[in-house]
Amino acid sequence: MFVSWNWLRNYVDIDDIPVEELAEKITKTGIEVEGIEYIAEKSSNVVVGYVKECQKHPNADKLNLCQVDIGEETLQIICGAPNIAKEQKVAVAKPGAVLPGNFKIKKAKLRGIESNGMICSLQELGIEDKFVPKEFAQGIFVFPDDTEVGADALELLNLNDAIIELGLTPNRSDALSMLGVAYEVAAILDRPVHLPEEHAETMTTESASDYINVKVDDPDLNPYYGAFIIKDVTVGPSPLWIRNYLIAAGIRPINNVVDITNYVLLEYGQPLHAFDYDRFGSKEVVVRRASEGEKITTLDDQERSLKPDHLVITNGLDAVAIAGVMGGANSEVHAGTTTVLLEAAYFDPATVRAGSKDHGLRSESSVRFEKGVDPERVKRAGKRASRLLCQYAGGSVCEGVVEFDQLDRTEKEIVIETEKVNARIGTSITDTEIADILRKLNFGYQQDESTFTVIVPTRRQDISIFEDMVEEIARMYGYDNLPYTLPQGTSQAGGLTEIQRLKREVKHFLEGAGLMETITHSLTSKERVHLLVSPEIKDAAASPVELAMPMSEDHSHLRLSMLPELLSSVSYNLARRQSNLGYYEIGTVFVSKEKKVSRQPKEKLRVAGALTGQWVQQPWQQEKKDVDFFLVKGIVEALFDFLNLSVEFRQSEIDGMHPGRTAALFDNGKPLGFIGQIHPNVQKDFDLKETYVFDIDLEYVLTIHKNEPSFNKIPRYPSVTRDIALVVDENLHAGDVKQTIEATGAPLVKEVQIFDVYVGENLPEGKKSIAFNLLYLDPERTLKDEEVEASYQKIVEAVSEKHQAKLRG
Repeated sequence: MFVSWNWLRNYVDIDDIPVEELAEKITKTGIEVEGIEYIAEKSSNVVVGYVKECQKHPNADKLNLCQVDIGEETLQIICGAPNIAKEQKVAVAKPGAVLPGNFKIKKAKLRGIESNGMICSLQELGIEDKFVPKEFAQGIFVFPDDTEVGADALELLNLNDAIIELGLTPNRSDALSMLGVAYEVAAILDRPVHLPEEHAETMTTESASDYINVKVDDPDLNPYYGAFIIKDVTVGPSPLWIRNYLIAAGIRPINNVVDITNYVLLEYGQPLHAFDYDRFGSKEVVVRRASEGEKITTLDDQERSLKPDHLVITNGLDAVAIAGVMGGANSEVHAGTTTVLLEAAYFDPATVRAGSKDHGLRSESSVRFEKGVDPERVKRAGKRASRLLCQYAGGSVCEGVVEFDQLDRTEKEIVIETEKVNARIGTSITDTEIADILRKLNFGYQQDESTFTVIVPTRRQDISIFEDMVEEIARMYGYDNLPYTLPQGTSQAGGLTEIQRLKREVKHFLEGAGLMETITHSLTSKERVHLLVSPEIKDAAASPVELAMPMSEDHSHLRLSMLPELLSSVSYNLARRQSNLGYYEIGTVFVSKEKKVSRQPKEKLRVAGALTGQWVQQPWQQEKKDVDFFLVKGIVEALFDFLNLSVEFRQSEIDGMHPGRTAALFDNGKPLGFIGQIHPNVQKDFDLKETYVFDIDLEYVLTIHKNEPSFNKIPRYPSVTRDIALVVDENLHAGDVKQTIEATGAPLVKEVQIFDVYVGENLPEGKKSIAFNLLYLDPERTLKDEEVEASYQKIVEAVSEKHQAKLRG
C-alpha cells in the first residue's frame, strides 16, 4: 500500500510530525514501513505563469517567443513545446531554479534572443512518463484556468509529497485504504479522524428506481449490490488534486469519472465500477454465475471465456462485467457519456479470486475484494463517489439507491479481562490504560470493572477472538514497553548433533569438489511435481501434496524431487550467460501416501546436484573438459568414499533421464538414488544444454554411516602392478567384472582401476575389450613374483568361468 503524506493530512493532523518519525511509529505498532520515497527530486523556484503573448521565434521555425506573467513580473521565455499557446497557465522555472538532476536554469540566448527561464513539462519536473496524462505526454503541462498566477507549482502538482510504502500482512486488509491508514495513524498519535463528506444533494426530482432495477441470483456470492444513477455528466479531465493523489498511489489518471471511482477505491478501500447507462443495454442489473463457455470482451479488449465459477454482472442477457475483476468494453465510460450507472457492491472473496486467477487479471479492485472489504463502507463509498461526480463532472444524482441487501454488518463482540491480558503478555497494564487504548483505536466498549466487552468495528475483520484483542492492546501499549527477563540458572553451550555435523561435512565436501550450494523452493508446479522422482520414492506409491490455497500455479505442490527447481535455477543462470554451472542442494522432499492429505506429509532429507558446461578450462594449456557422466559418478563415488560407504551403480531407465546414461544407486540391494544425464526432451523443456544430475537419499546414508575413527599405516613394502585386458560380451557391465576381480584377488589386490574400453577391429563381433590395472600390496612384507602370478592366474580363471572372459592377445 502506497500512502501519500499530503493525502493523509486530509484525515489526520500530522503537519507537526516529520514523515520519517511517523514511519518509525507505524513500524513499531505492527505495520512495517518498507520505505519512504518522494514523488520527485527536490526542485525550487517553479511557479505558475500566465502566457500573455506567444509568437513564432523570428530565427527558428520550431521555437516560440512567449511573454509570461509570473505575478511579480513578466518574463520573456523561449519555448519549443508543440502545445504552447497564448492564455495558458503553465509551470515556469525562473532563473536560478534547480530542477531534478541538478539542472540549473539560467538566463540564456537562443538563436540570438534572450530567454529568462523555462516553461516545464511534467517529465522535466520529475514525474515518470507512465503517470503523465496522454494530452501532456509530448509537451508542457497546462494548469486549469482557475489556478492562481504566481502560486507554487511544485505544491500544486504535489511534487513535495512523500510516499510511505506499507508492507501489509494478509490480515490487515483495513490498511488497504487511506481511511484505514488514517484510523491507524490517529490511534498511534491519539488524534481525531476527519472523515470525508459523503452527502450529495439531489439536483433532480427523478428517482434511481425509474432507471434501473437490481436482481441477484446468488446472494451468497453477492449479498449487497447498490446501483446509483448520475445524470448530465460531462466527461473530461479530473481536478488537479485528484490526479495528483492517483499519481502518488501509482495510478495513471484517465478522466474524471474513472478517476473518481479509483480515488474512492483508494480512499475507502471499496472498489466501484462506472457503466455508461445508455450503452448498458437494459433497465435491469442481473448478477449471476456465468454460463459454461460464455464470452465477454473486457476493458482491455480481450475476449474471455467464462465458467460457472465466475460471477458476472449482466443487463439481463449479456455479461457486462466480471464481478470484482474487470468491466466489459461494451458498457465502458467514454468521452460522450452523459449518464453513469455507478456500482457499489460486496462480492464473495473466493469468487473474485477465482475470476482474477483464471483470467490473469490482478487489479487494485480484485485485491481488495479478495482480502475482504468493510461491509459498512460499501454503500457509503457509492455516496462519496456520487458527491464527487456532482462536484467535478457536473452530474445530477437521482434520488435513492436501487439495492439488493442481505449483507451482514454485525459488529463482533469480544470479552477481555485485564488480568488475563496481563497474564498473556507479562505486563501490568491497568484498566484505565486498556480503556484508553480502546478509545484510541475507535473501538466501542462496555466496562464492568476489569471486564471489557469490546465492540469491534466492521473495518477490522482481522479481529474475532480474545487473542486478537491481546495483540491490539500489546502493539498499542508498545512492544518496547513489554517487560523482559534473562534466563535463570546455569547455561550450557550448545553443540551439533551427529546428523547436523555430518550434513555440514557433506556440504564442505561438495563445495570442495567445486559445487555451489543453492536453496530452491520447496513448492513446485502440478506439471513438474512427478518429474525426476527417485525410484525408491516412486515405488513407495508417494502422492504429491497439493496446497489448498497456493499463491501461484508455479508453486502449488510440495516437491517429491529437488531436481525440477534445481534445473530451473540452472536454466535461469544459463539465460544470463553463466554457462559453466555446478549446483547442489541439501533439503527435504515431502512424501505422503494419501491422495487427500489429512495429516502432515513425511519429510525426507536428500542431496541433489546439477552440472552443465565445462568442468575444466585452462586456456593457456589449451585444455578443457566438459561435464559428463563419469565426472558426476566420480563426485558421487568420492562422496561415498568420504563417508566410508560402499555403493553399487546399476544401469537403469528412469522417467525423465537419458536411457543410456543413467545409473541407480544401491546399498546392499536397497535403492538410495540415481545419477545420470537428463533426457534431451527435458533439457529442451528447461532450455538447457547437456546437463547431468544426481539425487541421493541423504537421510538413509547418514543413518547407516558408522563413524569409527581408523587409519591406515603408510606401506613400508613395495607394491606390484599388473594389467589385464579381457575380451567379454559387449553387453557385459565392466563393474560386474571388476567386482569379480576384487573378490578373487583379495586380500592381496588392494585397488582395481578400469583404464580402457575398446570396441572395433581385431575383435569378434559383439565383443569388447576391457583393460584393468591391478595393485598388489601386503603392508607386512614384500610380495614374491610367484604369489602375484598365482593370484593373477586365479583371477583369469574366475573371470573366464563367471563371465566367459578371455585374455586379449
